[in-house]
Amino acid sequence: MFGTIFLSYLWGMSWARLWPTRYDTTDRWRKKHRKNARRMYRGFVSLRGVYIKLGQILSIMGTFLPRSYTEELEGLQDEVPAHSYATMAKAFERAVGKKPTDVFVRFEQKPIAAASLGQVHEARNAAGERLAVKILYPNVAEIIRVDLRVLGWALKVYRTFVPVQQIEKVHEQLRDMLERETDLVNEARCIERMGKNFENDPDVLFPVVYPEWSTKTVLTMSFMDGVKISKKDALAGLGLDPYAVATKLTQVFYKQLFIDKFFHADPHPGNFFVQKGPEGQPRIVVLDLGSASELRDTLADGMLDILQGLMTKNDDLVVKGIETMGFVAEGGDRELLERTVRKYFEKLLNLNITDFSRISPDVAQQFAGAEMRRDELHELMKSIAYPDGWFYVERASVIMFGLSSQLAPKLNTVQVGFPYVMRFLAERLAQRNAAARLTAS
Repeated sequence: MFGTIFLSYLWGMSWARLWPTRYDTTDRWRKKHRKNARRMYRGFVSLRGVYIKLGQILSIMGTFLPRSYTEELEGLQDEVPAHSYATMAKAFERAVGKKPTDVFVRFEQKPIAAASLGQVHEARNAAGERLAVKILYPNVAEIIRVDLRVLGWALKVYRTFVPVQQIEKVHEQLRDMLERETDLVNEARCIERMGKNFENDPDVLFPVVYPEWSTKTVLTMSFMDGVKISKKDALAGLGLDPYAVATKLTQVFYKQLFIDKFFHADPHPGNFFVQKGPEGQPRIVVLDLGSASELRDTLADGMLDILQGLMTKNDDLVVKGIETMGFVAEGGDRELLERTVRKYFEKLLNLNITDFSRISPDVAQQFAGAEMRRDELHELMKSIAYPDGWFYVERASVIMFGLSSQLAPKLNTVQVGFPYVMRFLAERLAQRNAAARLTAS
């Protein structure tokens, strides 16, 4: 698959050099990007596993790819055909030392969910409690190791043609995410930690882990009821308003990111269920926390400067924040990057968006950068780095706000999150001032 895409671009570049007026045009390259993006999408769906995860990463990291790729790869679904019961029963026995039927009084052979790295079976213990048993696929670590090696080769080839700084961070972020998601002991710790963060909120629920039947490759939890959060008809059946659900979900995310600084990094619809509370309010059930991440200090400090800059209309603070977060590549054209940031900041201040469900194409086009020359865009790509830890923040934000907009298109998520942002600003400024006083003394 990568070879086909590589040769396609090599062939296109050759013709573009011979007849630039005919073949080196924006329209031709746009069509080629779209065709290869569809090739990549079909290839990832066929290869599954690690490649599905890679596709999810690339669909978010728009800085590194033409928009055609991000649009096509956004359609990837992390669903795969289930493995047989015999295979999963052997994997459970190797991990726990007993067969599932020896541990549980009932163990469903058909899984209730299957994903790229493992699947979940329903079970009951001797006390009659409903349980969810997550089991990783056999040899998943070895498969990941081989796939990551192949991806490393492909990214090195891509790096020679697309002048993006630190493209290797795609590979690093993918490796880090997979290492965490294939360590179910880590997921158990994340569940416990995030559960404590929300222990005073009865409308945010987490499963309870059963450590006696959990290992690095098996995680046994309490079974969590609820309807999938993206199913509007099911929510209506419970008498729940999608806008109330979206508001609560958005509040949960803002609290995770800005108050706790420990957030769900994979908030796709399958990881949230909804229950109806005793007073008719929505309750959010949070699942699959293997990739939960901390907000790095450099990102928090940069976000503080950017938020202050936006509120005070100070583009110097915005530029400072972007640099603090780590977006400025070493050796890049800092002046071009700064000039671009200031230009888009000016456009942002001139926008007047009152209905977040109806952003006109004309408004969106203002941010498309069509007026930028191709050589400037080429140089700009060389000047942008991808900060450590930003992938998780960006991925979580894009997926979360996309989900909120599906539920409630007109919901103003900025307004919903304002109290959390203001608390973040106050706490971060207090920490910064305290550090400054300590340094001065």
